[in-house]
Formats: sequence, C-alpha cells, structure tokens
Amino acid sequence: MKVVVDPNKCLGCGVCEGDAPDVFELSGDVAVVKMDPVPDKYKSDVETAIADCPEEAIAIVG
Repeated sequence: MKVVVDPNKCLGCGVCEGDAPDVFELSGDVAVVKMDPVPDKYKSDVETAIADCPEEAIAIVG
C-alpha cells in the first residue's frame, strides 16, 4: 500500500512514529514514510496512526 505524509500539514509531533515505528520516522520537523510500498502487515498500525494524527497529515493512497 502507498502511504503518504503531507509535509505542509505535519507538525512533527511523533504520534505516528509511536503508533507505527516500523513505518514512520521523524526527519527534521516532519514525519516521513520509511518504506514504499508499505507491506500490508502494517495496515492496522498505519490506520491507527492516521486516526491519531492531530493534523490529519497521513493518508493511504491508491
């Protein structure tokens, strides 16, 4: 699956990194996706990160 973080919305709070550390990491003051595509085994973690993101900066696309 394709997961993206909108750098214009992301505040770098690190919630996604806490929810899905295998998928997200902070790079400077924004989160980035560590792999592309993201394996389906991480779908639940990614969905949690999407729900918890205070800026709604994460999305599954495609």
